[in-house]
Amino acid sequence: MQKNKPKVPPVRTGGSFFLTAPYLVWMVIFILIPLGVVVFYALTDPATGLFSLDNLGKVFTGAFPKVFGRSIWYALLAALICLVIGYPVAYYIAHRKPAVQRFLYMLVMLPMCMSFLLRTLAWVGLLRDTGIINQFLGLFGIGPLPLIRTTGAVILGMVYNYLPYMILPLYSIILKIDPLLIEAAEDLGCNSRHVFTKVVLPLSLPGILSGLTMVFVPAVSTFYISQKLGSTGTTMIGDVVESQFKSANNPNLGAALSLVLMIMIFICVGLMNRFVGKDHREDVVV
Repeated sequence: MQKNKPKVPPVRTGGSFFLTAPYLVWMVIFILIPLGVVVFYALTDPATGLFSLDNLGKVFTGAFPKVFGRSIWYALLAALICLVIGYPVAYYIAHRKPAVQRFLYMLVMLPMCMSFLLRTLAWVGLLRDTGIINQFLGLFGIGPLPLIRTTGAVILGMVYNYLPYMILPLYSIILKIDPLLIEAAEDLGCNSRHVFTKVVLPLSLPGILSGLTMVFVPAVSTFYISQKLGSTGTTMIGDVVESQFKSANNPNLGAALSLVLMIMIFICVGLMNRFVGKDHREDVVV
């Protein structure tokens, strides 16, 4: 005799639609419509208002490719430095007691509660020729050293501002690594180095990819950090986009630059979601 299977009540979608409606309206107004405006300006001629690819063609001429390359290089370097610093920090936090974890997690999040502009201006006060660091070095007869308006200062500003974006996904992934896997590796004769390289590091790869993406995406499009901590030789694509809208009064070219930058960012996010496993995607997806 076949047992009667329990009846599954039908799923009602009307209530869920009304719950998601505010988010859909928000997404349309503040995401889709602005993206559409950018695409419209990028693909129209400023004089006639007709469809044109001239703006996109200008993106790949002149000094723009060099600026794009510089922005990508700075962002990659900042992301790698954040990985080198953030991985040990995330690993340490994930292996503390729950109460200590919450406290350290709060310390990582605390700088993000302060304005991004104020955090950057604080480094200006530290690094400038008459800043705190050079004044301290002056007590020993050193300096003033050229700490600001350099490539190192720009990358330092990126690392400081975006380091939490590396630590948080790494922490969430490392925290979920099953301790039994580590014990099994140790029982099979693995030393600490082999346990890390053969077990912990591969299992934390989704967090590494997510952290690299989450640092690279805002770093490659930043402009305020390079303006305050850099010089004319450290101009990034975000600075060029801002100048096209504000000083050059050429929103069409600025929109074309923004469109190319958005496509590049979408590719990075797509690659990250492609290589991150489905089991971890809900924890690290951007």
